[in-house]
Amino acid sequence: MSLEQLGKIDEVIHGRMRLGIMVYLADAEAADFTELKTVLEATQGNLSVHLKKLEEAGYVAIAKSFVNNKPLTRVSITPAGRTAFAAYLDAIGALIGRS
Repeated sequence: MSLEQLGKIDEVIHGRMRLGIMVYLADAEAADFTELKTVLEATQGNLSVHLKKLEEAGYVAIAKSFVNNKPLTRVSITPAGRTAFAAYLDAIGALIGRS
């Protein structure tokens, strides 16, 4: 185990909800707000706060539009988010001795 890897853990991603968002988007590329809320079993307010934090870091992009006069919020992982997520997984792997 290499404790120096602790410093490489991205605190923006590391929280349970934000990690869940990144895991889901890494596979799906994009998802709407309701889809994320359902799969992560999150409240609307809690999910909004975590998405804002990821957006501020440049890890996700949020697009708001209307479909049939109903608001639609789509979230997608950015190239910077994909890079940060890969680095996060590498750091976790190294921390537990998998690299």
